[in-house]
Amino acid sequence: MADTSYQFIIADDHPLFRGALRQTLEMQYPGAEIIEAGALEDVTGRLESVGDVDLVLLDLTMPGMRGFSGLMYLRAQYPAVPVVIVSANEEAGAIRRSIEFGASGFIPKSRGIDVIRDAIGIVMDGGVWTPPDVDVATPDESADVVRRLATLTPQQVRVLMMLSEGLLNKQIAYELSVSEATVKAHVSAILQKLGVESRTQAVIAASRIEAGQWQMAVGDTN
Repeated sequence: MADTSYQFIIADDHPLFRGALRQTLEMQYPGAEIIEAGALEDVTGRLESVGDVDLVLLDLTMPGMRGFSGLMYLRAQYPAVPVVIVSANEEAGAIRRSIEFGASGFIPKSRGIDVIRDAIGIVMDGGVWTPPDVDVATPDESADVVRRLATLTPQQVRVLMMLSEGLLNKQIAYELSVSEATVKAHVSAILQKLGVESRTQAVIAASRIEAGQWQMAVGDTN
C-alpha cells in the first residue's frame, strides 16, 4: 500500500540529479509527495506553502545558497525540518561544517544508490548519517564560532547574507519589507554576536562562513 504521508524536497539545480534522487525516494517511500527545487528561494517558498516536510535533500552550491549561510538560514528558520546535504564536495571539512550547522546528514553524490537509500533511512529514523570512512570529529577551535552563529535569528542570518552580497541598508530594508532602522538594529546585533566592530568585518566573516573557513572567521581585525 502506498504511503502518502511523507513529503520530501529535493533541492538541487541539476535536473538529472534531482531525477535520480526522485527515483530513489519513490522506490523507498512509494506514494510520498516529492517536491523539486532549483534555488534556495524555491525551497523556502515550498516550506512556507506545503506545511510539514519530512526531509530536505539540499545541495550547498545551488543558486541562493551562499554555501553554509544558506544551510544556517534553513536550520534557523525551520528548525523542525531535517536537512541532509547531498554534495559533490567530499572534503572532510565540508562534511564537518554541515553537521556543525545542524544538518542531519551528508551524502556525497558519488555514493551509490544503496548507500543513499540507507543514509536517508537512518535520518528518517531520527539518526545522523555521514560517510563512515570520513573523520568528522569537531575541532575545538570551531566550537566558539558555531555557538556565536547559533545565536543569530533567521532574520539576522538573512541580513548577513545580504550584507555579503553588497546590499545597502535601504536595499535590505526593501527586500525584507522592513524599515531601515530595523535593518540597522539587525546589523548592530550581528556585529555584537559575531564579536566584530564593523560592517566590513561582518562581511569578511560572512564570506569565510560561506566557505567553511573558521580560523579568524570572527573577531579578526587584521
